[in-house]
Amino acid sequence: MMTFEPLWKTMKKKKVTGYALINKHGISRSLWYKLRHDKNINLDTVDHLCDILNCDVSDIVKHIPSTKQNPASQEQDLKD
Repeated sequence: MMTFEPLWKTMKKKKVTGYALINKHGISRSLWYKLRHDKNINLDTVDHLCDILNCDVSDIVKHIPSTKQNPASQEQDLKD
């Protein structure tokens, strides 16, 4: 699972509000919803957020390992 928890910390640190992302930088309200609810977004969007906030990917998104599958089946999924 991916979480955007680091994004909120980065925004606070950089003093960038959700209002600014939407109104100044053109982030859509639907994208804002996806970010707030840890929904899927594409890498171009992550890249755009990194440009806006002048930060690294790890300052936007964090991977949380899934406990639903064992490592062997996850490896098989990657091969498929």
